[in-house]
Amino acid sequence: MYEADRLAVEAGRSGVELMDAAGRAVADTLMTRWENRPVIILCGPGNNGGDGFVAARYLEQSGWSIQLYILGSIDQYTGDALHHAKAWQTESTAKVRPLQTLAIQPHCIVIDALFGAGLARPISNEIEELFTNITSAGCPVVAVDLPSGISGDSGEVMGAALPADITVTFFRKKYGHLLYPGAGYAGEVVIADIGIPETAIATINPGVHENAPDLWADHYPVPANDGHKYLRGHALILGGETMTGAARLAARAARRMGAGLSSIATRPSSFAIYATGDPGTIIEPFNDLKSFLELLVDTRKNAVLIGPGAGVSPETRNLALAALGSGKSVVLDADGLTVFQDDPQALTGAIQYPCVMTPHEGEFKRLFGYEGHKIDRARQASRDTGAVVLLKGPDTVIASPDDRVIINTNAVPDLATAGAGDVLAGIIVALMAQSMSAFDAASAGTWIHGAASAKIGPGLVAEDLCEVLPEIITFVRAIQSRDLRQDRGRTI
Repeated sequence: MYEADRLAVEAGRSGVELMDAAGRAVADTLMTRWENRPVIILCGPGNNGGDGFVAARYLEQSGWSIQLYILGSIDQYTGDALHHAKAWQTESTAKVRPLQTLAIQPHCIVIDALFGAGLARPISNEIEELFTNITSAGCPVVAVDLPSGISGDSGEVMGAALPADITVTFFRKKYGHLLYPGAGYAGEVVIADIGIPETAIATINPGVHENAPDLWADHYPVPANDGHKYLRGHALILGGETMTGAARLAARAARRMGAGLSSIATRPSSFAIYATGDPGTIIEPFNDLKSFLELLVDTRKNAVLIGPGAGVSPETRNLALAALGSGKSVVLDADGLTVFQDDPQALTGAIQYPCVMTPHEGEFKRLFGYEGHKIDRARQASRDTGAVVLLKGPDTVIASPDDRVIINTNAVPDLATAGAGDVLAGIIVALMAQSMSAFDAASAGTWIHGAASAKIGPGLVAEDLCEVLPEIITFVRAIQSRDLRQDRGRTI
C-alpha cells in the first residue's frame, strides 16, 4: 500500500487528497448504514488518525454530532495527517479530547481510527480496557483500514483487538482482512476507491489473490461435444478397510465433478462393502504393492488420490510413494500425509509430478513444523516440496511452488463436518484428471467446495456437497462461456 500510494502521487494525486478520499469513504459508509446519531471518533497518532479527522469533518458537515478523542496530541502528527488535523481544528467548534477522558455511551457509533494495517507492537492494557468497554456497551464500530489491534500482514491479534461491524479499507484488502483471527474481527469489509490507479497493481505485482472464478474459469474443463468418458480422465482413489465412507465420498465427488471414470482400489476383504455403494463407481481389488502398481500401469488412470480413510500404516506410505512415482497427477490428503510425519524428506524427495497436498493445521504442523503466519508457512512448504499446498481452514491458503498464493474465504462454518475434506479431495483429483493444473485445480476445487457449503448452509453433511455440485458447476460454466465476471478475484 505504501507503493500504491506512491504510484498514485506519481500519477498526480497528492497524499492530502488520498487521505481526504479515505476519510470521506469512511463517513459515507457510516451514513449509508445508520440513521443520524452521535458518533465517537477515536484517532491514533498516525495516518489512520488522519483518516479519522477527515471522517469527522465530513460527518459534521452533514449534520452529525461528533465527539473526537485522540491518543496523544495533535503535535505528534506529521505530513498529511497533520494537515487534516489542523483542518478539523480550523473548521470545527468541537473540542479534541484526550482518549483517556472517554466515557462510552451505548447509543453512539464508534469510528476506530486508532491503529491501521501497519501496527507492529502489542496493544497496551489501557487500550485493551477501552476495547472491552466499547464491546460491552454494544456500540456499532466502523474500523478504518483494519480493526485496531489486528496485524495487516498476518491477521494476528496484537494482544487485543476491537471487533468491528464494518471495516472500510482502501484500494485492496490486506492479509489481515482474510486470515484468521483478524478476519473474524473485521465484520463486513468495504473496499473504497480513493483514487489509486488500477495500473498500480501491474507495477506492484503482489502475487496474492482472494479466490474467485475469474482467476481460473478460463482453464475450467468442459466436455467436448464429440468427447467420451476416457477423454474426461480416470481418477483412482485408494479405499481403506475401516473408514470406507471416506473413499466413497471422494469417488462420488470425483464423478460429480466430471471425471469420466472414478475407481476405488481396495483390498479384497473390503470389496463387498465398496461394491454395494454407488453403482457408477468402479471397484478394483488389489492384494499387495505389486498388484497396486499393476493398476497404475493403465495410462487411462491419470490422477490418483491417496489418503481419505486409508489408514496410517506402512502400506499406505508405500502406496503413496508408488502413486507419486507413477507419472500421474496425485492428491495427498489426511492419512496420505500423516504417514510421512516421521520422515517428511521421503515425501519431498518423491514428488516429481503434479501434486496437491491438502493438510489441515494439525497435519501441517506434524509434517512441516514451520512457524509464521499462514501465507508464509504454506509458501515455504510448497517451495520445499514442489507440490501445491492447500492449507485448510476458514481462511484456506493455496500456495504454488512459484510463490503464487490464493486465499479462499467463501466457505461457511457448517462445512466443519466429517467427510467434507474427503469431498474436497475428490473434487480436486477429478479436476486434475481432466487436465487442470495442480494450482488451478486446487483453487477451483476449494472455491466450488465453499460455494456448495454456502448453498446448503445449516444442517450440512458431507453427502449433501456432492448433490449440489451440478448447480455450482453450471454457475462456473456460465462465467466461463459468457464472461460473467461478477465475482472477481482481487489482488490484495
